[in-house]
Amino acid sequence: MRSRRQGFTLVELLVVIAIIGVLVGLLLPAVQAAREAARRMSCSNNFKQIGLGIHNYHSAYNQLPTQKSGTSGFASRGGSKLPGSEVWWDASLIKNNEQLSFLVGLVPFVEGQALWEQISNPNAPNTNGSAGTWTAMGPTPENADYGPWSTEIPTFRCPSDPGVGLPSFGRTNYAACLGDSACRTSDGGRRDELDISSGTANYARTACRGVFVPHGKAAFRDILDGLANTIMAGEITTDLGDNDARTNPKTGMNVRDNAHDVPSKTYVGLDSDRPQFWDTGAVTTLQAISTFGSGTGRGYRWADGNPVYTGMITVLPPNAPVGLIMCPAGSDNIQDKTLNDPTLSAYSGGYMTPSSRHQGGVHVLMGDGAVKFITDSIEAGNQNKACTKGSTSKPGYSSFYGLWGALGTKANKEVIDEEI
Repeated sequence: MRSRRQGFTLVELLVVIAIIGVLVGLLLPAVQAAREAARRMSCSNNFKQIGLGIHNYHSAYNQLPTQKSGTSGFASRGGSKLPGSEVWWDASLIKNNEQLSFLVGLVPFVEGQALWEQISNPNAPNTNGSAGTWTAMGPTPENADYGPWSTEIPTFRCPSDPGVGLPSFGRTNYAACLGDSACRTSDGGRRDELDISSGTANYARTACRGVFVPHGKAAFRDILDGLANTIMAGEITTDLGDNDARTNPKTGMNVRDNAHDVPSKTYVGLDSDRPQFWDTGAVTTLQAISTFGSGTGRGYRWADGNPVYTGMITVLPPNAPVGLIMCPAGSDNIQDKTLNDPTLSAYSGGYMTPSSRHQGGVHVLMGDGAVKFITDSIEAGNQNKACTKGSTSKPGYSSFYGLWGALGTKANKEVIDEEI
């Protein structure tokens, strides 16, 4: 007797397919969450390596790596370091005008000895691999032909950030903490010719309250609030050319007069339908910094010490918009120069907020080397209070920006009474 063959009916097959579809739909978010958790852990590990590098650097040189350092020519012109009529934002092929970020000095301390040998010696290779004729420590960091400046360093990148390739040079996702003020974050205590005046020194003393001070020497002994209570560096996400308000700073903000723009005004101009992106038609003063040329997005140059690329401040909470400002510092201030030449905006400072591609917050590196995850909801004080800027404030004031601002300052005697 012939046996009857068994099989699935069409209805049963459709039911099985539907069940498989439901299971895949349930599993995919879990897989994606697991992948992001792994990327976030890898990002934290990279930041930890940077922290260890900073501590090893300090052990070797008894100071922290300097934000905005390098070669300048050391001319003798009334104390100026630059020859002739040069100013620090001028491009140069033979020196870097002291524009290098703190990350450059860290290269040999994060297993980058081979790259450091290229930077610290003459004749580093060109970006295209051909033989170069460069001076030691390279040209100014906007030079795309100098090979080391275009090198992508894995330790300086967050795996969750998808940004890669042109128009950036070598990207970074980690930036020096410059304190709780948007002023003097490009210049520090220096004037246009890289010399120091009493006026610029006083402004810097008042406004530059973070661990890193542009052009300034710093050490762990300067962090009077305690290493475990002070942020040394924060995470930033790099620009993808999508008009993201966290990576494409808007221009037109001004803190020079009595009607100065307070931090909360950085939110003006956001798209109501996509609040993380700019609505370029909403504010006439808005001009995206990326329109001023290639290589000007957030995090686009790991070797460049200007705030757009490797700086952050603790004023607006994490993942808030970023905006460029002009500060009250007389004629010697790059932030004033942008009024007449907006192409200089890439060298300006402002509300440079930390950001990340992680859900809900950013990583920060504390002075003791610990890596913490700070949520977007951290208490950030009075966002309608103008930042400390020298003309209206005195050194030593407690931060206006609550717990977040207190974490970004190093010597204001603020007490951190909760676990971060």
